[in-house]
Amino acid sequence: MPPLANAGQAPGPPDGGWGWAVVCGAFVSIGFAYAFPKGLAIFFKEIQDFFGTSYSEVAWVSSIMLATTYGADGKKRNQDLSIRDQARCRHPSLKVLSAAPQLPGPISSILVNRYGSRPVVIFGGLLCGIGMVSAAFCTSILQLYICVGFITGFGLALNLQPSVIIIGKYFLKRRPIANGLAMAGSPVMLCTLAPLNQFLFDNFGWRGSFLILGAILLHCCVAGALFRPIGAPTPPVKPQVTGKGKDALKEEVTEDAMEMGSPTKVPMEDKVEEEGGKACCEKINQYLDFSLFKHRGFLIYLIGNVLMFLGFFAPIVFLAPYAKHIGIDEYSAAFLLSILAIVDMIARPTTGIIANSKWVRPQIQYFFSFSIAFNGTCHLLCPLASGYTGLVIYAIFFGLAFGMVCAMLFETLMDLVGAARFTSAVGLVTIAECCTILLGPPIGGTLIDTFGDYKYMFIKCGAVMVLAGTFLFIMNYYNYRMLAKEEKERKAKEENPKPVRTENEGRNSWNKETTRDGPELEPLSKEQEGLKEEVNGINEV
Repeated sequence: MPPLANAGQAPGPPDGGWGWAVVCGAFVSIGFAYAFPKGLAIFFKEIQDFFGTSYSEVAWVSSIMLATTYGADGKKRNQDLSIRDQARCRHPSLKVLSAAPQLPGPISSILVNRYGSRPVVIFGGLLCGIGMVSAAFCTSILQLYICVGFITGFGLALNLQPSVIIIGKYFLKRRPIANGLAMAGSPVMLCTLAPLNQFLFDNFGWRGSFLILGAILLHCCVAGALFRPIGAPTPPVKPQVTGKGKDALKEEVTEDAMEMGSPTKVPMEDKVEEEGGKACCEKINQYLDFSLFKHRGFLIYLIGNVLMFLGFFAPIVFLAPYAKHIGIDEYSAAFLLSILAIVDMIARPTTGIIANSKWVRPQIQYFFSFSIAFNGTCHLLCPLASGYTGLVIYAIFFGLAFGMVCAMLFETLMDLVGAARFTSAVGLVTIAECCTILLGPPIGGTLIDTFGDYKYMFIKCGAVMVLAGTFLFIMNYYNYRMLAKEEKERKAKEENPKPVRTENEGRNSWNKETTRDGPELEPLSKEQEGLKEEVNGINEV
Protein backbone atom coordinates (compact mmCIF):
# COMPACT_ATOMS: atom_id res chain seq x y z
CA MET A 1 0.00 0.00 0.00
CA PRO A 2 1.59 3.33 -0.99
CA PRO A 3 2.18 5.88 1.80
CA LEU A 4 -0.21 8.76 2.13
CA ALA A 5 0.90 12.07 0.66
CA ASN A 6 0.16 13.91 3.87
CA ALA A 7 2.17 11.59 6.09
CA GLY A 8 4.53 13.48 8.36
CA GLN A 9 2.96 16.88 7.52
CA ALA A 10 1.25 19.25 9.93
CA PRO A 11 -2.08 20.97 9.26
CA GLY A 12 -1.84 24.28 7.48
CA PRO A 13 -1.82 27.50 9.54
CA PRO A 14 -5.31 29.06 9.78
CA ASP A 15 -3.98 32.67 9.54
CA GLY A 16 -6.65 33.97 11.90
CA GLY A 17 -9.42 32.72 14.15
CA TRP A 18 -8.00 31.48 17.44
CA GLY A 19 -4.60 32.66 16.23
CA TRP A 20 -5.40 36.21 17.37
CA ALA A 21 -5.96 34.91 20.91
CA VAL A 22 -2.55 33.26 20.61
CA VAL A 23 -1.09 36.64 19.59
CA CYS A 24 -2.59 38.20 22.74
CA GLY A 25 -0.95 35.51 24.87
CA ALA A 26 2.37 35.99 23.07
CA PHE A 27 2.07 39.76 23.62
CA VAL A 28 2.00 39.17 27.40
CA SER A 29 4.72 36.48 27.47
CA ILE A 30 7.16 38.30 25.19
CA GLY A 31 6.51 41.61 26.92
CA PHE A 32 7.40 40.21 30.33
CA ALA A 33 10.44 38.36 28.96
CA TYR A 34 12.03 41.44 27.45
CA ALA A 35 10.83 44.22 29.77
CA PHE A 36 10.89 42.66 33.23
CA PRO A 37 14.72 42.55 33.67
CA LYS A 38 14.93 46.25 32.74
CA GLY A 39 12.05 47.30 34.98
CA LEU A 40 13.68 45.79 38.07
CA ALA A 41 16.28 48.57 38.01
CA ILE A 42 13.78 50.68 39.99
CA PHE A 43 14.54 48.61 43.13
CA PHE A 44 18.34 48.48 42.83
CA LYS A 45 19.11 51.60 44.87
CA GLU A 46 16.95 50.42 47.78
CA ILE A 47 18.23 46.83 47.63
CA GLN A 48 21.79 48.16 47.66
CA ASP A 49 21.10 50.23 50.79
CA PHE A 50 19.25 47.36 52.50
CA PHE A 51 22.02 44.76 52.03
CA GLY A 52 24.90 47.25 52.17
CA THR A 53 26.31 46.10 48.83
CA SER A 54 28.15 47.96 46.09
CA TYR A 55 26.78 49.02 42.71
CA SER A 56 28.64 46.23 40.95
CA GLU A 57 27.23 43.56 43.29
CA VAL A 58 23.62 44.66 42.88
CA ALA A 59 24.10 44.94 39.10
CA TRP A 60 24.78 41.20 38.94
CA VAL A 61 21.07 40.58 39.68
CA SER A 62 20.00 42.12 36.38
CA SER A 63 23.03 40.74 34.52
CA ILE A 64 22.38 37.14 35.58
CA MET A 65 18.71 37.47 34.66
CA LEU A 66 19.51 38.95 31.23
CA ALA A 67 22.22 36.38 30.52
CA THR A 68 19.95 33.49 31.58
CA THR A 69 17.07 34.79 29.48
CA TYR A 70 19.20 35.40 26.41
CA GLY A 71 21.46 32.40 26.99
CA ALA A 72 18.59 29.93 27.03
CA ASP A 73 17.31 31.62 23.89
CA GLY A 74 18.56 31.26 20.34
CA LYS A 75 17.04 31.42 16.88
CA LYS A 76 15.50 28.86 14.67
CA ARG A 77 13.22 28.80 11.66
CA ASN A 78 10.08 26.70 11.62
CA GLN A 79 9.35 24.70 8.53
CA ASP A 80 5.64 24.84 7.80
CA LEU A 81 3.49 24.05 4.78
CA SER A 82 0.48 26.07 3.81
CA ILE A 83 -2.62 24.26 2.63
CA ARG A 84 -1.93 25.22 -0.96
CA ASP A 85 1.71 24.08 -0.76
CA GLN A 86 0.68 20.77 0.83
CA ALA A 87 -1.58 20.12 -2.13
CA ARG A 88 1.28 20.80 -4.51
CA CYS A 89 4.08 19.00 -2.69
CA ARG A 90 3.75 15.22 -3.11
CA HIS A 91 7.15 14.30 -1.74
CA PRO A 92 7.33 14.41 2.09
CA SER A 93 10.77 16.03 2.06
CA LEU A 94 9.60 19.10 0.12
CA LYS A 95 8.88 21.93 2.53
CA VAL A 96 8.57 25.68 2.39
CA LEU A 97 10.81 27.61 4.74
CA SER A 98 9.08 30.15 6.90
CA ALA A 99 10.13 33.69 6.16
CA ALA A 100 10.12 34.80 9.78
CA PRO A 101 12.91 33.67 12.11
CA GLN A 102 11.82 32.05 15.32
CA LEU A 103 13.48 31.81 18.68
CA PRO A 104 14.13 28.52 20.41
CA GLY A 105 17.27 27.86 22.35
CA PRO A 106 18.66 24.34 22.63
CA ILE A 107 17.02 23.53 26.01
CA SER A 108 13.77 25.27 25.18
CA SER A 109 13.51 23.72 21.73
CA ILE A 110 13.86 20.23 23.21
CA LEU A 111 11.08 20.97 25.71
CA VAL A 112 8.83 22.50 23.04
CA ASN A 113 9.38 19.62 20.63
CA ARG A 114 8.66 17.12 23.38
CA TYR A 115 5.74 18.73 25.21
CA GLY A 116 4.51 21.62 23.04
CA SER A 117 4.40 25.38 23.59
CA ARG A 118 1.48 25.48 26.04
CA PRO A 119 2.97 23.41 28.92
CA VAL A 120 6.42 25.00 28.49
CA VAL A 121 5.03 28.54 28.82
CA ILE A 122 2.85 27.55 31.79
CA PHE A 123 5.87 25.96 33.49
CA GLY A 124 7.94 29.07 32.72
CA GLY A 125 5.28 31.29 34.28
CA LEU A 126 5.29 29.12 37.41
CA LEU A 127 9.09 29.43 37.62
CA CYS A 128 8.85 33.22 37.31
CA GLY A 129 6.27 33.41 40.09
CA ILE A 130 8.21 31.06 42.35
CA GLY A 131 11.45 32.95 41.75
CA MET A 132 10.03 36.38 42.60
CA VAL A 133 8.04 35.15 45.63
CA SER A 134 11.16 33.38 46.94
CA ALA A 135 13.18 36.57 46.36
CA ALA A 136 10.85 38.44 48.76
CA PHE A 137 12.23 36.29 51.61
CA CYS A 138 15.92 36.49 50.67
CA THR A 139 18.37 37.53 53.37
CA SER A 140 21.49 37.99 51.22
CA ILE A 141 22.42 39.26 47.79
CA LEU A 142 23.59 35.77 46.81
CA GLN A 143 20.08 34.43 47.34
CA LEU A 144 18.77 37.18 45.07
CA TYR A 145 21.18 36.01 42.37
CA ILE A 146 19.66 32.54 42.54
CA CYS A 147 15.98 33.47 42.91
CA VAL A 148 15.75 36.52 40.64
CA GLY A 149 18.69 35.86 38.35
CA PHE A 150 18.59 32.14 37.60
CA ILE A 151 15.07 30.93 38.47
CA THR A 152 13.11 33.94 37.19
CA GLY A 153 15.49 34.41 34.25
CA PHE A 154 15.06 30.81 33.12
CA GLY A 155 11.30 31.12 33.50
CA LEU A 156 11.33 34.19 31.25
CA ALA A 157 13.38 32.28 28.68
CA LEU A 158 10.76 29.52 28.66
CA ASN A 159 8.12 32.19 28.03
CA LEU A 160 9.97 33.90 25.20
CA GLN A 161 10.72 31.31 22.54
CA PRO A 162 7.56 29.11 22.62
CA SER A 163 5.47 32.26 22.22
CA VAL A 164 7.08 33.07 18.89
CA ILE A 165 7.10 29.43 17.78
CA ILE A 166 3.33 29.08 18.27
CA ILE A 167 2.75 32.21 16.16
CA GLY A 168 4.69 30.55 13.36
CA LYS A 169 2.28 27.61 13.50
CA TYR A 170 -0.89 29.71 13.48
CA PHE A 171 0.14 32.23 10.81
CA LEU A 172 1.79 32.14 7.40
CA LYS A 173 0.51 34.94 5.16
CA ARG A 174 -0.19 37.28 8.08
CA ARG A 175 2.88 36.25 10.06
CA PRO A 176 4.71 39.63 9.85
CA ILE A 177 1.63 41.37 11.29
CA ALA A 178 1.24 38.77 14.04
CA ASN A 179 4.93 38.90 14.97
CA GLY A 180 4.87 42.70 14.99
CA LEU A 181 1.88 42.80 17.34
CA ALA A 182 3.43 40.22 19.66
CA MET A 183 6.82 41.96 19.75
CA ALA A 184 5.12 45.24 20.65
CA GLY A 185 4.62 43.73 24.10
CA SER A 186 8.23 44.59 25.01
CA PRO A 187 8.02 48.43 24.93
CA VAL A 188 4.40 48.45 26.14
CA MET A 189 5.28 46.34 29.19
CA LEU A 190 8.33 48.49 29.94
CA CYS A 191 6.15 51.63 29.83
CA THR A 192 3.79 50.02 32.34
CA LEU A 193 6.26 48.27 34.64
CA ALA A 194 8.50 51.26 35.34
CA PRO A 195 5.88 53.46 37.08
CA LEU A 196 4.09 50.41 38.50
CA ASN A 197 7.26 49.21 40.22
CA GLN A 198 7.80 52.63 41.75
CA PHE A 199 4.20 52.71 42.99
CA LEU A 200 4.54 49.24 44.52
CA PHE A 201 7.79 50.17 46.24
CA ASP A 202 6.35 53.32 47.77
CA ASN A 203 3.39 51.42 49.21
CA PHE A 204 4.74 47.94 50.00
CA GLY A 205 8.56 48.14 50.01
CA TRP A 206 10.77 46.00 47.83
CA ARG A 207 9.82 42.72 49.56
CA GLY A 208 6.10 43.33 49.19
CA SER A 209 6.67 44.49 45.64
CA PHE A 210 8.45 41.23 44.78
CA LEU A 211 5.50 39.25 46.18
CA ILE A 212 3.04 41.21 44.03
CA LEU A 213 5.29 40.99 40.95
CA GLY A 214 5.49 37.23 41.45
CA ALA A 215 1.71 37.08 41.36
CA ILE A 216 1.63 39.32 38.28
CA LEU A 217 4.11 37.06 36.49
CA LEU A 218 1.71 34.15 37.00
CA HIS A 219 -0.34 35.77 34.23
CA CYS A 220 2.17 34.12 31.91
CA CYS A 221 0.45 30.85 32.82
CA VAL A 222 -2.85 32.34 31.65
CA ALA A 223 -1.15 33.47 28.44
CA GLY A 224 0.28 29.99 27.95
CA ALA A 225 -3.18 28.47 28.39
CA LEU A 226 -4.22 30.34 25.23
CA PHE A 227 -1.58 28.45 23.19
CA ARG A 228 -3.92 25.72 22.05
CA PRO A 229 -2.08 23.12 19.92
CA ILE A 230 -2.96 23.48 16.27
CA GLY A 231 -2.48 19.79 15.58
CA ALA A 232 0.47 17.44 15.57
CA PRO A 233 1.91 15.99 12.36
CA THR A 234 1.84 12.26 11.84
CA PRO A 235 5.50 11.21 12.04
CA PRO A 236 6.65 8.86 9.28
CA VAL A 237 7.70 5.42 10.48
CA LYS A 238 11.47 5.08 10.53
CA PRO A 239 13.37 1.90 11.19
CA GLN A 240 15.16 2.04 14.53
CA VAL A 241 18.33 0.11 15.17
CA THR A 242 18.11 -1.26 18.70
CA GLY A 243 20.63 -3.35 20.55
CA LYS A 244 19.11 -6.62 19.26
CA GLY A 245 18.69 -5.10 15.82
CA LYS A 246 22.41 -4.32 15.71
CA ASP A 247 23.29 -7.95 16.50
CA ALA A 248 20.87 -9.26 13.87
CA LEU A 249 22.26 -6.77 11.36
CA LYS A 250 25.80 -7.92 12.13
CA GLU A 251 24.84 -11.57 11.59
CA GLU A 252 23.05 -10.83 8.30
CA VAL A 253 25.98 -8.84 6.92
CA THR A 254 28.45 -11.52 8.03
CA GLU A 255 26.39 -14.30 6.41
CA ASP A 256 26.07 -12.33 3.17
CA ALA A 257 29.80 -11.70 3.15
CA MET A 258 30.55 -15.42 3.67
CA GLU A 259 28.12 -16.42 0.94
CA MET A 260 29.85 -14.06 -1.46
CA GLY A 261 33.16 -15.72 -0.68
CA SER A 262 34.61 -13.06 1.53
CA PRO A 263 37.50 -14.58 3.51
CA THR A 264 37.09 -12.24 6.50
CA LYS A 265 34.19 -10.92 8.54
CA VAL A 266 32.98 -7.37 8.05
CA PRO A 267 33.79 -5.17 11.05
CA MET A 268 30.16 -4.18 11.61
CA GLU A 269 30.74 -2.83 15.12
CA ASP A 270 33.04 -0.15 13.74
CA LYS A 271 30.46 0.79 11.11
CA VAL A 272 27.64 1.05 13.66
CA GLU A 273 29.79 3.18 15.96
CA GLU A 274 30.81 5.37 13.03
CA GLU A 275 27.17 5.84 12.02
CA GLY A 276 26.30 6.69 15.63
CA GLY A 277 29.09 9.28 15.73
CA LYS A 278 27.88 10.79 12.47
CA ALA A 279 24.31 10.95 13.80
CA CYS A 280 25.55 12.76 16.92
CA CYS A 281 27.52 15.26 14.83
CA GLU A 282 24.48 15.82 12.62
CA LYS A 283 22.38 16.62 15.68
CA ILE A 284 24.98 19.14 16.86
CA ASN A 285 25.30 20.69 13.41
CA GLN A 286 21.52 21.03 13.29
CA TYR A 287 21.87 23.84 15.81
CA LEU A 288 25.47 24.98 15.40
CA ASP A 289 27.42 25.09 12.16
CA PHE A 290 31.03 25.64 13.21
CA SER A 291 32.14 26.13 9.62
CA LEU A 292 30.75 29.67 10.01
CA PHE A 293 33.97 30.59 11.79
CA LYS A 294 35.56 30.47 8.33
CA HIS A 295 33.01 33.00 7.05
CA ARG A 296 34.57 36.48 6.88
CA GLY A 297 31.32 38.44 7.24
CA PHE A 298 30.16 36.32 10.18
CA LEU A 299 33.42 36.86 12.08
CA ILE A 300 33.17 40.64 11.56
CA TYR A 301 29.60 40.65 12.84
CA LEU A 302 30.47 38.43 15.82
CA ILE A 303 33.41 40.55 17.01
CA GLY A 304 31.49 43.81 16.61
CA ASN A 305 28.42 42.53 18.48
CA VAL A 306 30.37 40.96 21.33
CA LEU A 307 32.11 44.31 21.82
CA MET A 308 28.84 46.25 21.52
CA PHE A 309 27.03 44.28 24.26
CA LEU A 310 29.61 45.40 26.82
CA GLY A 311 27.83 48.76 26.80
CA PHE A 312 24.37 47.93 25.49
CA PHE A 313 22.31 47.14 28.62
CA ALA A 314 24.20 48.94 31.40
CA PRO A 315 22.75 52.42 30.65
CA ILE A 316 19.20 51.04 30.90
CA VAL A 317 19.97 49.35 34.21
CA PHE A 318 21.50 52.49 35.76
CA LEU A 319 19.32 55.21 34.17
CA ALA A 320 16.73 55.38 36.98
CA PRO A 321 19.33 55.08 39.81
CA TYR A 322 21.36 57.86 38.15
CA ALA A 323 18.31 60.14 38.06
CA LYS A 324 17.70 59.49 41.77
CA HIS A 325 21.40 60.12 42.47
CA ILE A 326 21.24 63.65 41.06
CA GLY A 327 18.14 64.49 43.15
CA ILE A 328 15.21 63.67 40.85
CA ASP A 329 12.13 62.20 42.54
CA GLU A 330 11.31 58.51 42.18
CA TYR A 331 8.31 58.76 39.85
CA SER A 332 10.08 61.12 37.47
CA ALA A 333 13.09 58.79 37.43
CA ALA A 334 10.85 55.84 36.63
CA PHE A 335 9.10 57.82 33.91
CA LEU A 336 12.42 58.11 32.05
CA LEU A 337 12.20 54.38 31.29
CA SER A 338 8.65 54.87 30.02
CA ILE A 339 9.82 57.64 27.68
CA LEU A 340 12.60 55.39 26.42
CA ALA A 341 10.13 52.54 25.80
CA ILE A 342 7.64 54.75 23.94
CA VAL A 343 10.31 56.07 21.58
CA ASP A 344 11.67 52.53 21.16
CA MET A 345 8.18 51.31 20.19
CA ILE A 346 8.01 53.92 17.41
CA ALA A 347 11.64 53.59 16.30
CA ARG A 348 11.60 49.84 15.57
CA PRO A 349 9.00 49.73 12.78
CA THR A 350 10.22 53.04 11.36
CA THR A 351 13.76 51.70 11.17
CA GLY A 352 12.48 48.55 9.50
CA ILE A 353 10.77 50.59 6.79
CA ILE A 354 13.89 52.70 6.20
CA ALA A 355 16.19 49.67 6.18
CA ASN A 356 13.94 47.93 3.64
CA SER A 357 14.10 50.85 1.18
CA LYS A 358 16.01 50.48 -2.09
CA TRP A 359 18.59 53.06 -1.00
CA VAL A 360 19.52 51.50 2.36
CA ARG A 361 18.89 47.80 1.76
CA PRO A 362 22.01 47.10 -0.36
CA GLN A 363 24.22 48.81 2.24
CA ILE A 364 22.36 47.81 5.40
CA GLN A 365 25.60 46.94 7.20
CA TYR A 366 26.65 50.59 7.12
CA PHE A 367 23.28 51.64 8.52
CA PHE A 368 23.65 49.12 11.35
CA SER A 369 27.16 50.43 12.12
CA PHE A 370 25.84 53.98 12.22
CA SER A 371 23.07 52.94 14.64
CA ILE A 372 25.57 51.43 17.08
CA ALA A 373 27.86 54.48 16.89
CA PHE A 374 24.85 56.79 17.34
CA ASN A 375 23.86 54.82 20.43
CA GLY A 376 27.35 55.22 21.87
CA THR A 377 27.38 58.95 21.12
CA CYS A 378 24.20 59.38 23.18
CA HIS A 379 25.89 57.75 26.18
CA LEU A 380 28.97 59.93 25.79
CA LEU A 381 26.80 63.07 25.90
CA CYS A 382 24.66 61.87 28.83
CA PRO A 383 26.97 63.27 31.57
CA LEU A 384 26.33 66.74 30.14
CA ALA A 385 22.67 66.47 31.18
CA SER A 386 22.60 68.14 34.57
CA GLY A 387 18.82 68.32 35.10
CA TYR A 388 15.65 66.41 34.41
CA THR A 389 15.08 68.11 31.05
CA GLY A 390 18.48 66.96 29.86
CA LEU A 391 17.77 63.39 30.97
CA VAL A 392 14.44 63.44 29.11
CA ILE A 393 16.26 64.48 25.93
CA TYR A 394 18.82 61.74 26.54
CA ALA A 395 16.06 59.16 27.07
CA ILE A 396 14.42 60.18 23.76
CA PHE A 397 17.62 59.82 21.74
CA PHE A 398 18.60 56.68 23.65
CA GLY A 399 15.22 55.09 22.86
CA LEU A 400 15.62 56.01 19.19
CA ALA A 401 19.12 54.54 18.99
CA PHE A 402 18.14 51.46 21.01
CA GLY A 403 15.19 50.77 18.70
CA MET A 404 17.35 51.21 15.61
CA VAL A 405 19.89 48.65 16.81
CA CYS A 406 17.26 46.12 17.90
CA ALA A 407 15.37 46.43 14.61
CA MET A 408 18.44 45.50 12.54
CA LEU A 409 20.27 43.21 14.96
CA PHE A 410 19.38 39.94 13.21
CA GLU A 411 18.44 41.30 9.79
CA THR A 412 22.07 42.26 9.18
CA LEU A 413 23.22 38.78 10.22
CA MET A 414 20.87 37.14 7.74
CA ASP A 415 22.14 39.55 5.08
CA LEU A 416 25.67 38.29 5.71
CA VAL A 417 25.23 34.51 6.05
CA GLY A 418 21.98 33.90 4.18
CA ALA A 419 18.75 32.27 5.29
CA ALA A 420 20.09 28.71 5.06
CA ARG A 421 22.76 29.25 7.74
CA PHE A 422 20.87 31.83 9.79
CA THR A 423 19.79 29.37 12.49
CA SER A 424 23.32 28.22 13.31
CA ALA A 425 24.73 31.73 13.01
CA VAL A 426 22.34 33.17 15.58
CA GLY A 427 22.97 30.26 17.93
CA LEU A 428 26.71 30.85 17.87
CA VAL A 429 26.33 34.63 18.19
CA THR A 430 23.95 34.31 21.14
CA ILE A 431 26.31 32.00 23.01
CA ALA A 432 29.20 34.44 22.51
CA GLU A 433 27.08 37.46 23.46
CA CYS A 434 26.01 35.95 26.79
CA CYS A 435 29.45 36.61 28.28
CA THR A 436 29.42 40.33 27.52
CA ILE A 437 25.72 40.67 28.46
CA LEU A 438 26.63 39.14 31.82
CA LEU A 439 29.69 41.33 32.38
CA GLY A 440 28.43 44.69 31.05
CA PRO A 441 26.36 46.00 34.02
CA PRO A 442 28.77 44.74 36.74
CA ILE A 443 31.69 46.48 35.01
CA GLY A 444 29.63 49.67 34.96
CA GLY A 445 28.81 49.19 38.64
CA THR A 446 32.49 48.74 39.43
CA LEU A 447 33.28 52.08 37.77
CA ILE A 448 30.57 53.76 39.88
CA ASP A 449 31.99 52.21 43.06
CA THR A 450 35.55 53.21 42.15
CA PHE A 451 34.96 56.84 41.15
CA GLY A 452 31.73 57.55 43.01
CA ASP A 453 30.16 59.03 39.90
CA TYR A 454 27.88 57.65 37.18
CA LYS A 455 29.44 59.61 34.34
CA TYR A 456 32.38 57.19 33.99
CA MET A 457 29.95 54.33 33.47
CA PHE A 458 28.18 56.22 30.67
CA ILE A 459 31.52 57.22 29.13
CA LYS A 460 32.70 53.60 29.17
CA CYS A 461 29.51 52.35 27.53
CA GLY A 462 29.59 55.13 24.95
CA ALA A 463 33.24 54.60 24.07
CA VAL A 464 32.77 50.85 23.69
CA MET A 465 29.76 51.24 21.41
CA VAL A 466 31.40 53.93 19.27
CA LEU A 467 34.41 51.65 18.93
CA ALA A 468 32.15 48.73 17.96
CA GLY A 469 30.31 50.84 15.37
CA THR A 470 33.55 52.14 13.89
CA PHE A 471 35.00 48.62 13.73
CA LEU A 472 31.92 47.28 11.95
CA PHE A 473 31.91 50.20 9.49
CA ILE A 474 35.57 49.76 8.51
CA MET A 475 35.50 45.98 8.37
CA ASN A 476 32.23 45.87 6.43
CA TYR A 477 33.75 48.26 3.92
CA TYR A 478 36.68 45.86 3.61
CA ASN A 479 34.27 42.92 3.31
CA TYR A 480 32.28 44.63 0.55
CA ARG A 481 35.51 45.35 -1.35
CA MET A 482 36.67 41.76 -1.07
CA LEU A 483 33.28 40.42 -2.16
CA ALA A 484 33.30 42.70 -5.20
CA LYS A 485 36.83 41.57 -6.07
CA GLU A 486 35.93 37.90 -5.72
CA GLU A 487 32.82 38.40 -7.85
CA LYS A 488 34.87 40.12 -10.54
CA GLU A 489 37.38 37.26 -10.60
CA ARG A 490 34.57 34.71 -10.85
CA LYS A 491 33.00 36.52 -13.80
CA ALA A 492 36.39 36.80 -15.49
CA LYS A 493 36.86 33.04 -15.24
CA GLU A 494 33.40 32.43 -16.67
CA GLU A 495 33.95 34.80 -19.59
CA ASN A 496 37.45 33.49 -20.42
CA PRO A 497 37.44 29.71 -19.82
CA LYS A 498 40.39 28.95 -22.15
CA PRO A 499 43.08 28.88 -19.45
CA VAL A 500 40.92 26.54 -17.45
CA ARG A 501 40.47 24.22 -20.45
CA THR A 502 44.17 24.27 -21.21
CA GLU A 503 44.99 23.43 -17.64
CA ASN A 504 42.46 20.59 -17.65
CA GLU A 505 43.80 19.28 -20.95
CA GLY A 506 47.34 19.39 -19.57
CA ARG A 507 46.27 17.45 -16.49
CA ASN A 508 44.48 14.83 -18.63
CA SER A 509 47.50 14.36 -20.91
CA TRP A 510 49.82 14.09 -17.90
CA ASN A 511 47.51 11.47 -16.37
CA LYS A 512 47.50 9.51 -19.65
CA GLU A 513 51.30 9.56 -19.88
CA THR A 514 51.75 8.46 -16.30
CA THR A 515 49.16 5.72 -16.85
CA ARG A 516 50.92 4.43 -19.93
CA ASP A 517 54.33 4.36 -18.26
CA GLY A 518 53.01 3.37 -14.85
CA PRO A 519 54.05 0.23 -12.98
CA GLU A 520 50.57 -1.28 -13.46
CA LEU A 521 51.34 -2.04 -17.13
CA GLU A 522 54.90 -3.39 -16.59
CA PRO A 523 53.77 -7.07 -16.40
CA LEU A 524 51.81 -6.65 -19.62
CA SER A 525 54.81 -5.14 -21.44
CA LYS A 526 57.01 -8.04 -20.29
CA GLU A 527 54.50 -10.58 -21.58
CA GLN A 528 54.44 -8.80 -24.95
CA GLU A 529 58.25 -8.92 -25.17
CA GLY A 530 58.17 -12.66 -24.39
CA LEU A 531 55.66 -13.28 -27.18
CA LYS A 532 57.84 -11.32 -29.59
CA GLU A 533 60.87 -13.48 -28.72
CA GLU A 534 58.87 -16.68 -29.25
CA VAL A 535 57.66 -15.47 -32.63
CA ASN A 536 61.21 -14.55 -33.64
CA GLY A 537 62.42 -18.01 -32.59
CA ILE A 538 59.76 -19.73 -34.73
CA ASN A 539 60.66 -17.60 -37.72
CA GLU A 540 64.33 -18.48 -37.37
CA VAL A 541 63.49 -22.21 -37.29
